[in-house]
Amino acid sequence: MPHLRIEYSANLAERADIGALCRELRVALLETGLFEPGALRVRAFAASHAVIADDHPQNAFLDMELRIGRGRSHDDCQRAGAHLFARAEALLAEPLSAPHFALSLEIREIDAALSWKRNAIHPRLRATTGGPSHG
Repeated sequence: MPHLRIEYSANLAERADIGALCRELRVALLETGLFEPGALRVRAFAASHAVIADDHPQNAFLDMELRIGRGRSHDDCQRAGAHLFARAEALLAEPLSAPHFALSLEIREIDAALSWKRNAIHPRLRATTGGPSHG
């Protein structure tokens, strides 16, 4: 795991390439060295109906939630979050330059006892990369 869920106001798609953002944030997660490729999930969902702050029609938001398995240090999580957020800021520089945009990120640790998974992607990727680095 990590699973990066992105929720954004639909009007942001006029000012940002959301698909490219997903691909670049996947790379940013890999750059942390904390996660192996088979664990990554980056997905984005547009909120077609949203009222943001003062309901100004130009207001937009992008909220990221990174869910990760337990076991990484607090410092590692902070470094990963800072790296991911900085990449998002760079990719969203245009909307951030206007007074109508909000960007956020939260990291949540998942309790393994309350999480079930089955991933057939891991064995395939591990065979090509020589083994796991982190789950």
